[in-house]
Amino acid sequence: MYPLSLLLSLNSLHTRLANSTYKPSATNNSFLMLPHSSEPHRRPKSPELSDPKSTFSALTAALIHLLSPRNPRSWILYIILFLQILLLSNLRSFPYPDAFLHPSTLLHNSTNAHHPYLSIPANAVVQQPTLPQNEVIENTSLDQCGSGRVFVYDLPRTFNKEILENCDNLNPWSSRCVALANDGLGQSAAGLAGIVPEDLLPAWYWTDQFVSEIIFHRRMLHHKCRVTEPELATAFYIPFYAGLAVGKYLWSNTSTAKDRDHHCDMMLTWLNDQPYYKKSNGWDHFITMGRITWDFRRSKDQDWGSSCIYKTGMRNVTRLLIERNPWDYFDVGIPYPTGFHPRFDSDVTRWQQFVRDCRRSSLFCFAGAPRRTFRNDFRGLLLSQCRDSGESCRAVNCSGSRCSNGTSAIMEAFLESDFCLQPRGDSFTRRSIFDCMVAGSIPVFFWRRSAYFQYEWFLPAEPGSYSVYIDRNAVKNGTSVKAVLESYSKEEVRKMREKVIEYIPRLVYAKSNNGLEGMKDAFDVAIEGVFRRFRDQEDLSFSKWR
Repeated sequence: MYPLSLLLSLNSLHTRLANSTYKPSATNNSFLMLPHSSEPHRRPKSPELSDPKSTFSALTAALIHLLSPRNPRSWILYIILFLQILLLSNLRSFPYPDAFLHPSTLLHNSTNAHHPYLSIPANAVVQQPTLPQNEVIENTSLDQCGSGRVFVYDLPRTFNKEILENCDNLNPWSSRCVALANDGLGQSAAGLAGIVPEDLLPAWYWTDQFVSEIIFHRRMLHHKCRVTEPELATAFYIPFYAGLAVGKYLWSNTSTAKDRDHHCDMMLTWLNDQPYYKKSNGWDHFITMGRITWDFRRSKDQDWGSSCIYKTGMRNVTRLLIERNPWDYFDVGIPYPTGFHPRFDSDVTRWQQFVRDCRRSSLFCFAGAPRRTFRNDFRGLLLSQCRDSGESCRAVNCSGSRCSNGTSAIMEAFLESDFCLQPRGDSFTRRSIFDCMVAGSIPVFFWRRSAYFQYEWFLPAEPGSYSVYIDRNAVKNGTSVKAVLESYSKEEVRKMREKVIEYIPRLVYAKSNNGLEGMKDAFDVAIEGVFRRFRDQEDLSFSKWR
């Protein structure tokens, strides 16, 4: 049975139709159009009913008359009712955030072994790492922050500060305190003296590859568009050190799935109580996770890593990772931290000129270790080709701990070679990609997922403008890497190197809390990308269904 309000509306429609004569003419076309009004819609007041019984009888009679097939106007009502039913049924199928298909669940790499971190030499001076300082800042004029404004959550100390304080226990082999010192930059790279220009040596550190969480936290606290009032924010940053938290359990024989998920579960419990997270269901929130995405994608308890990314609370949160899942919209690949942390714009331009002028005596180089336990080890094949190429190739054998943070051999090889070979590492990406490019060497890839599907915000749009791609299967079938690289003319090599050098600022993380002045570093590019993504989501109504 229809409610009384609907019957009243039908009676009103019947009265208007009965008192008017509809003639399909040019002057009556407005009948088929939605009314235009600048006034907001207001619900009409219900008429007063003096006699409910008599009124209901009259309405029933009017309704029967109106719906009668003999009434020439009844077809209009049928069309209106049909359209309303169709509209209501379609509205039920509109997507809501929780109902969105989550690409994270479509792919999971079960063979995601990742080798242990090789620590800084034990004779280094140990410094206790400290949490980035949360200084009071003045909000930048909103006119200067048109791209976005960010609010940084003040998380309970267990999610960041306590993790740093327990740096001695973050892996089962040695202390991580040295690597995490100096706001994550590590120890000064005194060992590069004589290799890099003396005036740039203070900008070089032995930086660990898994410290992006600390670097981003420090920079977020000093961002020019950081706001301290959440109601002014268009983006919300979660400074949870997810990678450092799970790292201590990855190679432990006694850790359980519950141990590996412990910090993430607690963080999401806290986050779910925050009003602005509830309001957006996470669509305007983002986080830096300082390891590869596969370290957070455990699908079964006995598998590798944590299941943090698969948690319901992480579903709509944008994640900045050193290696992303190319099929997950919410994963964003960011550059691995390298050892170069420019203090000023002049450090960057000075370094760019230095690598441009370097005398490169080798055609190509390869820094890496063979994986003898792997069937058809591709790294071993590349090392073999390198040795067979004589002086054209410079090899750095990284077996054992030879290439841990603190060696200058890799930097020397990159500075003295036109090309650097970049096969996949323990996962599809390697920090070596960025060490190579910062040194002005042209990367040679054998897997497209090593860079082309990873770092779109940071690298040139045209892969061939800065890199060489050689299909790995061709190499396995006898293609000579040396022959392929020798086919490039000196002018082609010069142009590719110049493109690599042009992009160096976007591949490094500045030392200054405020970044660089006249150029954007990797942090700036990442945050601008996040702001742009959130703005596009709003424009495209991605997050309207809240």
